[in-house]
Amino acid sequence: MSLIDWIVLGATLLIIVLYGVWKSGTNKNIDQYLMGGRSLPWYHVGLSVMATQASAITFLSAPGQAYSDGMRFVQFYFGLPLAMIVLCVTFVPIFHKLKVYTAYEFLEQRFDLKTRALTSFLFLVQRGLSTGITIYAPSIILSTILQINTVYTTLFIGGLVIFYTVYGGTKAVSYTQLLQMSIIFLGMFLAGVVVVSLLPNGVGFTHALKLAGKLGRMNVIDWKFDPSNRYNIWSGVIGGFFLQLSYFGTDQSQVGRYLTGSSIGQSRMGLIMNGLVKIPMQFLILLIGVLVFAFYQFNRPPMFFNRYEVQQVKQSSYAGQYNKLEGQYTAVFEQRKNKADDLIKAFDSKDEAQISKAQEALKIADKQSTAIRQAGIGVMKKNNSKANEDDTNYVFLNFVTHYLPRGLIGLLIAIIFLASMGSTASALNSLASTSVVDIYKRIVNPGASDKNYLIASRLATVFWGIVCVSMALYASRVGNLLEYVNKLGSYIYGTILGVFVVAFYLKTIRGTAVFIAAIITEALICICGYYEIVAYLWLNAIGCILVIIISLVVNQFAPKPSLNKEAS
Repeated sequence: MSLIDWIVLGATLLIIVLYGVWKSGTNKNIDQYLMGGRSLPWYHVGLSVMATQASAITFLSAPGQAYSDGMRFVQFYFGLPLAMIVLCVTFVPIFHKLKVYTAYEFLEQRFDLKTRALTSFLFLVQRGLSTGITIYAPSIILSTILQINTVYTTLFIGGLVIFYTVYGGTKAVSYTQLLQMSIIFLGMFLAGVVVVSLLPNGVGFTHALKLAGKLGRMNVIDWKFDPSNRYNIWSGVIGGFFLQLSYFGTDQSQVGRYLTGSSIGQSRMGLIMNGLVKIPMQFLILLIGVLVFAFYQFNRPPMFFNRYEVQQVKQSSYAGQYNKLEGQYTAVFEQRKNKADDLIKAFDSKDEAQISKAQEALKIADKQSTAIRQAGIGVMKKNNSKANEDDTNYVFLNFVTHYLPRGLIGLLIAIIFLASMGSTASALNSLASTSVVDIYKRIVNPGASDKNYLIASRLATVFWGIVCVSMALYASRVGNLLEYVNKLGSYIYGTILGVFVVAFYLKTIRGTAVFIAAIITEALICICGYYEIVAYLWLNAIGCILVIIISLVVNQFAPKPSLNKEAS
C-alpha cells in the first residue's frame, strides 16, 4: 500500500475508536455499560443490528463466494424479512416489558434456572467460537499487506477491539457502529463503480453481468428442492427463516442491540429497517464479486489468490513444478481472454447461435484454467499437507490491493477492519453480559453491588476477548469464513430457538421437559451436521422442530411439580 493508503487506514481506525470512547461517556452502573441506558433511536438500533451481522467476513468473503460460486448465496437471507416480523410481534414486546439484560433471563421466569443456564452456555460456546472467526478475517488483510504471519496481526486486531469495548461498553459499540456503517455503504458503492470503470473499452456493466451469467455466476434463485443443496429458495426461506429468527431473537449479540432502543416502537422500527435493507445490501456485495469475476476474464488473475501459501511453495523444492504450471496458466488465460472478447462481440451482434458458440468455447477455456489451478493446489499440498486450498477469502483483497486507486485502497481495507471491529465488539459485549447476568450475578455472586457487577463485566469482556483471539488463531484451517461461521451457528441456533418457541407458545410444557429435549436435540444435530445428512441451513429448522416434539413427549412422562414448588 502507498503512504496515502496507510494514512487513510490509520486515520479512519483512530477516528472510529476515539469517537466511540468519547460518545460512550462514563458508565456508572451495569445498565449503562451493558444496555446503554436503553436510550437509542430506531435508526441507531437498525444500523447497530446490521453492523453486528455484517462482519469483516461479509465484505471479505462474500465477493470471493460470488466469484467462485455465483450469486446463489443471497438466498440465504430470504427468510430474514419474515423473521423480523415475527420478532417485532413476539420477542421485542416481551423482552422490553420484562426489562431483561439478556434473552435468557426470560427463560428462567418461564421455565427454571437449569434451562436458562443451558441456553446461556450454548450461546457462549457458539458466539465465542464464531467471534474468533470474525477477528481472523481482517488479520488476513494485514498479514497479506505486511507479509507476516496471521498470528501477529490477529493479536493486534483483537487487542484493539478489546480495548474500546472494555472501556466504553455498549454505547461505545453502538456509536462506533453508526459511523462504521455510514463509511461502509460509501466505500462499497465506490468499489462497485471502480470495478465497472476498470473493465476494458467496449465492455460495460451489462456485458459484465451477461458474461458472468454465461459462466454460471448469476444464479440468483434456484427453485429445485434438494435437501443436500446448501443454497436454494427452499433452504433460504425455510432454513434461513429459522436461522435468522434464532440469531436475532435468541442470540444476545443481536438481542443486546435492539434492547438499547428507547421504546418498543424504536426497537421494532430498527429491526424492520434491517429486514428491508439487508437483502439488497448483501445482493450488491455479492454483485461486486461477480463484477470482479468478469474483470478477471480480461485481466490475468493469480493462479492462487493466497500469496502467503504461494510464497511457501515457491521457496520449496516444488518451486519448479509450480512455476511451470503458472506458465501454462498464463498461456491458457490468453486463450480465455480471447474467448471472452468473442463472447462480448457475440452479445453485441445479438446472434443467439454465435452467442451459444462463443459461450461453449469460453467454458472449455475456463475448465482448462481450472484444471491447471487444481494441479497447482496439488503441488502446494505436496509441499505442505496443511496448506489451505480455499482462497476465496483473498479474491476481493487481491483485487483491492492491485487495482484500486490510491486512497480508496486504504478506505476499502479500513471498511473491512471497521466491520470486524463492529461485529466483534458487539459479540464481546454480549458474551460479557451473558456471563455476568446469567451466570455470575445469578449463580456465583447474587446480591453484590452495581460496582462489583460493572467490574465483573469489564473482566468478562477481557476474558472472552482472549478466548476469541485464541479461536482466531485456529481459524486459518476452516476454509471460506462466511460459510463456516453460518455453519457453526446452524449447529446451535435451532436448539435455542426451539426452547424459545416452546416458552412463548406452548404454555403447558415444563422446564425439565424442554431441558431434556434441548440436550437430546443438540446431540442429534451434531450427528446430522458431522455426517452431512442434510445441507447445514436445514439444521436450524430440524433443531427447532425436534425440541418442540421431544419436549411435548417428555412432558407427558416428566413428574409434575408439587404445588408448594415454583411452577416451571
